[in-house]
Amino acid sequence: MPVFMRRLAALFAVAGCVAACAVALMVVVSIVGRNAMSRPISGDVELTQFGIALCISLCLPWCQLRGGNIIVDFFTQKSSPGTLRRLDAVGAALVALFTAVLAWRTGVGAVSVREAMETTMILDLPMWWSYAVLVPGLALTAVVAAVQAWCHATGRVAVPEVGA
Repeated sequence: MPVFMRRLAALFAVAGCVAACAVALMVVVSIVGRNAMSRPISGDVELTQFGIALCISLCLPWCQLRGGNIIVDFFTQKSSPGTLRRLDAVGAALVALFTAVLAWRTGVGAVSVREAMETTMILDLPMWWSYAVLVPGLALTAVVAAVQAWCHATGRVAVPEVGA
């Protein structure tokens, strides 16, 4: 796995964690404001949905890079290493395909929503923002998975060791 791809995935993950922390802080402030002063943060649900979607999309490349997705190996436990490698290559290729399609369609959706000038109900924020920010994380996940598929298919290390 190229070093720049590992660093970019790590940077995305850190940005995703910052987004999650910001959402958590905002939720706490909103709950305290609601209970202590009957004044929650206006649009807190909209902002939470937006922030958590951003967090998830930014953390996906790191999850894929580290092999953090769930693998059900009940039927393949006794398979040979070569068979497992080929199955891992197919799995990674499918992840690459699906996340590439998701990135593409999410980008198309962002353009469509922008042209329709849709906004959120409470804060009147442009809805296309919430689509557009998902595209980089999905696209990087597709690239990481494609590289992993190639690595598995050619017998190279596809998931870096911890600390690498």
